[in-house]
Amino acid sequence: MAKLYFYYAAMNAGKSTTLLQADFNYRERGMETMLWTAAHDDRSGAGKIVSRLGIETDAHAFSPEIDLLDAIVRELIRRKLDCILVDEAQFLTPDDVLQLCRVADQLKIPVLCYGLRTDFLGALFPGSASLLALADALVELKAVCECGRKATMNLRVDADGHAVSAGAQTEIGGNDRYIALCRRHFFDRLRESEARQLSLAIPRT
Repeated sequence: MAKLYFYYAAMNAGKSTTLLQADFNYRERGMETMLWTAAHDDRSGAGKIVSRLGIETDAHAFSPEIDLLDAIVRELIRRKLDCILVDEAQFLTPDDVLQLCRVADQLKIPVLCYGLRTDFLGALFPGSASLLALADALVELKAVCECGRKATMNLRVDADGHAVSAGAQTEIGGNDRYIALCRRHFFDRLRESEARQLSLAIPRT
C-alpha cells in the first residue's frame, strides 16, 4: 500500500538534500517521479529545489490556487508516476494534504513530504499540523544546535542577529534570517530579546 510520509526537522537539517537523494534513488532504478515546491519560495528561482550542498533540480510549484490532485492526475495521464516528492511541505494547505492522502490511497502513489514542523515562535504551520495528523509515517531529520544538542526550533533573527518575537508566520530566508536551536537555547534567546526590547523602551534619566 502506498503511504504518505512526512520528513520534518528544523532549519539546516538537510531536508532538501534528503529529498533530492530520494529522487535520485527512484530515477536510478528507472522509476518516474514528480517534484513539487512552494511557489513563494523563489530564493533560487521559481520552481527550484536547491540543497545547501549546491545540488538543485526543477520542480512544479504549488500554491493555494493549484489543485494538486488534478495536476498529478493530468501528469499521470502523460506518464507513469512512481513517487511524488514535496519540498517546503509546511506551506501546504490542509486541503493540499487531504489531496495528497488521496494520491497515496486512491492513485496508490507514495508521497514523500519534507518540511519544517514549527515556525519562529514554536507554533505549528497549518500544513505541518495536517501532515502530523494524517501522514502514515513521521520521520524526524536531525539538525544540530550551537550547543551540540538536537535542534528542534527555528529562531528568526534580525540583521544584527537579535531574536525576532513578532511578525508574519511566513518570511522566506536562509541562514541570514533563521538559526536552528534546541528548545532551551531557543527560549533563552527569545527572553534575551524581550529583555533587550524592554531596556530600550525604558526612558533614561
